[in-house]
Amino acid sequence: MANIKLFSVKDGIKELESKTVTLEKNLQKIIEDNMETFFGVTFLKSEYVTTNGGRMDSIGIDENYCPVIFEYKRNQDENIINQGLFYLDWLVNNKDSFKVLVIEKLGIEKLGIKKFNEIFDKIDWTAPRIICIAHDFSKYDKSAINQMTRNISLIRYEYFNNEYLMFEQVNENISKRVEGIEKNHKSSNSQNTTFEENYNNISDELKNLYAELQDYILGHGDDVSEHRLKFHSAFKKIKNIICVTISKNQLYLYLKLDADTVEYEDGFSENVTKKGHLGTGNVKIILKNKEDLNKAKDLITRAYNEN
Repeated sequence: MANIKLFSVKDGIKELESKTVTLEKNLQKIIEDNMETFFGVTFLKSEYVTTNGGRMDSIGIDENYCPVIFEYKRNQDENIINQGLFYLDWLVNNKDSFKVLVIEKLGIEKLGIKKFNEIFDKIDWTAPRIICIAHDFSKYDKSAINQMTRNISLIRYEYFNNEYLMFEQVNENISKRVEGIEKNHKSSNSQNTTFEENYNNISDELKNLYAELQDYILGHGDDVSEHRLKFHSAFKKIKNIICVTISKNQLYLYLKLDADTVEYEDGFSENVTKKGHLGTGNVKIILKNKEDLNKAKDLITRAYNEN
């Protein structure tokens, strides 16, 4: 893949030099210190040792409460995709270890839970992720993940003048649901129906409205993807931009916007900055019909452009 060309246009035109970083220390440390800013992931631990003789480069939990494994490509021949799959297989078979790690690092209060066992309900095991980071990927890497039934992102980086760091998502495979991944756990909250259960129970009219919403959001660019999670659907670039939940007669959108810049309308939009809800986003939109969707389009486009 050709390198990104970055130029300074101040005091004449000057091309900034792109180079790799010492992945073992420098880039990994930068990412771990700023994981939430870069990827919407809360960092949990570096060099996490597994009981099968492995050592994950970095591990975290994302804004949708999905486990995330980071692997960094340190040399040309290293197969970090296979390494990530090896660690993911261990992780989904050792959920208690991850649960303990999350509580140790974040604490019960930050997770918004009252009892230790409620962490099972908070973590979304239907969509654990692997993020592979390298200066470049081969065409075989990009083709390989399309054949896999796991959530894998390939992220390419460029580092300019020891000052500018760029990330580009070059390919992503999305698994709608990891089959059997929760077979050993049943949610203690029987009142929470899943996103798919809610979707299957709505009218054809509301399903059509969801399809129109889906097409409109994804139509903004090929950098947007939809992730169907346990209790909500997340539309995201590298990080969430819009989350959607479903009730019997309407759709709820949660948009990542500066809530103070939005004009609200009773029964249609609401500032939910200080209100708990599924997914992320602090501006809530209620869609009941196509007219509501048309009204929401400007805000949806803003969420795409501002994130």
